[in-house]
Amino acid sequence: MRNIEIIPLLSEKSQKERERGKYTFLCPISTTKSELKEFVERMFNVRVEKINTMIYRGKIKRRGLFIGKRPNRKKAIVSLKKGYSIDLVKITQKLSETMAKK
Repeated sequence: MRNIEIIPLLSEKSQKERERGKYTFLCPISTTKSELKEFVERMFNVRVEKINTMIYRGKIKRRGLFIGKRPNRKKAIVSLKKGYSIDLVKITQKLSETMAKK
């Protein structure tokens, strides 16, 4: 099992989904659903019911003569079984601490 870097996506829509037991994360494009399920269950000590993933292709952006492309990204919506939840405040604190160390 490899270590996966996932980032919680905190938006208005994801907050509404969190009330229904669905949590949204950004993850590497090469990550599979089974790897994500195993990682989330082990990391947060929860039971995952279902995972939906989607890949967003990076847009081509232009500034004057220069053309660039935004990176591709993968979004995963993790549905937990009844009675389980994830404390995203602790996760964002850990994430900010690790980013500060780099």
